[in-house]
Amino acid sequence: MKQTVGRHREPVLHFSRVHAPGQAPGKWMLVLHGIYGSGRNWGSLARRLVEARPEWGALLVDLRLHGGSQGFAPPHSLHSAAADVDALVRHLDFHAAAVLGHSFGGKVALLYAQQHGDELRQVWVMDSTPAAREPAGGAWRLLQAVRALPSDFASRDEAVAGLERQGYPHPLAQWMAMNLQPADGRYRWRLDFDGVEVMLRDFFRTELWDVVEQPPAGVELHFVQATESDVLDDDAAARVEAAGRAHGRVHLHRVPGGHWINTDNPDAVLALLARELP
Repeated sequence: MKQTVGRHREPVLHFSRVHAPGQAPGKWMLVLHGIYGSGRNWGSLARRLVEARPEWGALLVDLRLHGGSQGFAPPHSLHSAAADVDALVRHLDFHAAAVLGHSFGGKVALLYAQQHGDELRQVWVMDSTPAAREPAGGAWRLLQAVRALPSDFASRDEAVAGLERQGYPHPLAQWMAMNLQPADGRYRWRLDFDGVEVMLRDFFRTELWDVVEQPPAGVELHFVQATESDVLDDDAAARVEAAGRAHGRVHLHRVPGGHWINTDNPDAVLALLARELP
């Protein structure tokens, strides 16, 4: 669902709701995807979660420039992405008891916690980092890989094959090709890669340790470190654990798998969330 609000008809983020059949959830979780993704990336896991915990529902959000959330004006920054989420929840009069963010969405979730600590119980940061650093890692490399490909393709399979030739596994290449759309008999990327690069650079330059080391009162932070990923490196993981020892409201969970942990090891992520959600 995409709507516009306000005098200037500003766009509101695209979203979908997930809850167990016949249930009216008493608690809701905001789900914020990573770069190149969309809310539906977490749809399968969200549906399994609300079946296991039917008192919970999930609001799957497409962040700016992703999925159905197009037409957003610059600046394309981390804070703009968080402001978009704020505008959405105000528009819906929505109150989340938890927010989950993967990768880029992890930092958006931490910014959201700063503004909504009075209603939140938990923040889940899925293979993301509060640290600032030079651009690197899987998402950054994938941007360079896509830019080395043509701007359009005869089919999605052609784009998948191009990514595979650069060493990407078939499932990841297929997932990335979901960002292609038909146009004039060809397939073109719907992602604004220049805008996405600006968002990624802002992700890497933004440090949010203050939220981790002084979280809002009553809010727990749960970091999930994918063991085969370097996004949350050992130094950052140690600092997360030190924050937990200092005030007892930050937790680090190590889950086997790569950066796209929701597809690499969904059973472990599901078990963790089902166990730890209030």
